[in-house]
Amino acid sequence: MAAEGISAHGARGHDSPRRPGRTPTECGDLPFLIKRDGTWLYRGSPINRKELVCLFASVLRREEDGSWWLQTPAERGRIQVEDAPFVAVELDWTGDGRDQILSFRTNIDEIVSAGLEHPIRIAHDILTCEPTPYLLVRPGAAKHLGVEARINRATYYELVALAVPRWIGSRRVLGVWSQGQFFSLGDLPPGEA
Repeated sequence: MAAEGISAHGARGHDSPRRPGRTPTECGDLPFLIKRDGTWLYRGSPINRKELVCLFASVLRREEDGSWWLQTPAERGRIQVEDAPFVAVELDWTGDGRDQILSFRTNIDEIVSAGLEHPIRIAHDILTCEPTPYLLVRPGAAKHLGVEARINRATYYELVALAVPRWIGSRRVLGVWSQGQFFSLGDLPPGEA
């Protein structure tokens, strides 16, 4: 966005005071793409400065229709995201059982602890049924469409190692606790303990 005239301050490079109720100017489609692996591209080239990626990530929004926008108080433009804009690359935990807290570090070094405000969800590939886990980083414009981090494979395996069985209704599932919330990772096959 800075390359297109939008600055981190939202006022074309000036530290001007924010005006309440101002509607950002629409800039249309911006030449940004966030790849599935968390790489940010500008005009097809990777943005290699992590500080710049973190700056753009701080103004990333998701609208009710599922579209992705970089938005400052002054301007906003639509971008493309292949999957989730962030990747959870590391897991740390304290406690156990209901008192356990699972904290994830994203590829932009944001720490997010799973819980009521930051649930873990599992999506399954329609053809292979392979699970893909996600963590809600922050809400979007619609309750069901938030800004998520895809949990990478190595971190997911760590998560599975912490999983415990539990009955949910008539289903026996394997899942994890964090901040008093239980998150199912999937059904256990019949006969599994």
